[in-house]
Amino acid sequence: MCKTLKVLSITILLSACFIVSAAAKEEVTGINTLVENTKTYDQQVVTIQGEAIGEVLERGEYSWVNINDGTIAIGIWMKTSDADTIKYFGDYKHVGDTVMVTGVFSRDCTEHGGDVDIHCASYKIVKEGSVVISKISHSKAITAAILLIAAGLAMFFYNRVIKKKK
Repeated sequence: MCKTLKVLSITILLSACFIVSAAAKEEVTGINTLVENTKTYDQQVVTIQGEAIGEVLERGEYSWVNINDGTIAIGIWMKTSDADTIKYFGDYKHVGDTVMVTGVFSRDCTEHGGDVDIHCASYKIVKEGSVVISKISHSKAITAAILLIAAGLAMFFYNRVIKKKK
C-alpha cells in the first residue's frame, strides 16, 4: 500500500511538471492563419514569430514594424524604444532579426484607419539577423565581360563605319 502511494504521488508530480511546462510555452500563431480567420482572432491576444522586414516607421513614442513569417507580413504597433532594439531588418542585403511578438490582434483597428494589425504587449528577439553576402558567379562575370566587349565593338563599328557613310 505504501509503495503504491509513493508511485502514485511521483506520477502525479511528474505529470504536473509536464502540464505546467506545456502551459508555459507560448503558442505561436501563423500570420496567414490570423488573416484567414480575422473574426475568430479579433481582439484576442496572439503570439506571432517572424522576420522583421523593411524599416522602422516612427510615429513619436510608437512605431510600425513589419513582421513576415514566410507566408505574409503584418504591421506591429510597438513602442519606439522597443523597435530601436531590432538591429537587422530584412531586405536584399540583410536577413532580419527573428522576433516573437505577443499582442492584441485587430482585424479593423479603429486607431489606425481600419487596418489589420497587432498592438504589441511584449516581444523578444529570438534570433539575430545578419548581412547577406552574395557572390557573383563566374558564368555571370564572363557573360558580362563578353557583352561589354560586344557593346564596345558595336560602338566602334557605328562610329567608324556608319557615321562616315553619312
